[in-house]
Amino acid sequence: MKIGIIGGTGGMGNLFSEVFKKSGHDVFVSGRKTEITNEDIARLTDIVIISVPISETVPVILKIAPLLKEHQILSDFTSLKVEPIHAMLTSRARVIGFHPMFGPTVGSIHGQTIIATPVRCKEDDILFFTSLFEGQGARVTLTSPDDHDKMMAVIQGLTHFKAILLAGTMRRLGISPADTEVYMSPVYRIETGIAGRLLSQNPELYADILCMNPYFPEVLLTCQNAGREMADIIFKGDRDAFQKEFLASKEWFGSFCDQAQEETDHLIQAMVEK
Repeated sequence: MKIGIIGGTGGMGNLFSEVFKKSGHDVFVSGRKTEITNEDIARLTDIVIISVPISETVPVILKIAPLLKEHQILSDFTSLKVEPIHAMLTSRARVIGFHPMFGPTVGSIHGQTIIATPVRCKEDDILFFTSLFEGQGARVTLTSPDDHDKMMAVIQGLTHFKAILLAGTMRRLGISPADTEVYMSPVYRIETGIAGRLLSQNPELYADILCMNPYFPEVLLTCQNAGREMADIIFKGDRDAFQKEFLASKEWFGSFCDQAQEETDHLIQAMVEK
């Protein structure tokens, strides 16, 4: 199988080039400085995968879509799915979107999650990708583009927003991570480390994830309301109301609380033994 990755010279493109080569496929990549062009990829390969920044994804798709034929598969590695999928459906190719739930620094896809959004493809197409990814140790989750973007508004949007907010609050208080280091236990180190990990990456990616997901504004408004309600409770010193809110959330999380306690205990122990 000939697989072409547009944007394949970037981190995610490089990672998946190795994934596909490991499974015995011929991989071709195009980038800003390669001799092979995006149009070459569209004409010459069986599977065309778009792996460019979110804001560039739809324009790139629309440019190469007219070149594709019915026998080809068009896909992407974008963190949002509704708009890229809509653009891909303007082509004659079969269409299945992907969202790797990890960054290119992981080294391999073993133990990672890849979300698939098949919309116009054969069962064999889905089986091809799931078998390939699962064969290298990844978990593949199937969903619709719309449900994907709704879930990402919480899983990515809310989580990233919280991390950026933590860092921004510390900055406004004039407190650096170095200032807090000697006071931290491993659990607080993990929280601050997540924020630091995010801030070490490309801000364009996170701007796109938070600003371009149409479902994130609703999540953000809900978060603001929850924060405002909790702040009112704390400003009033209402311990009973605080505990009521705490227990309501605990009940909502259910058995995940015990699972999270066990999993994070292992994580903390690993940090202690590092």
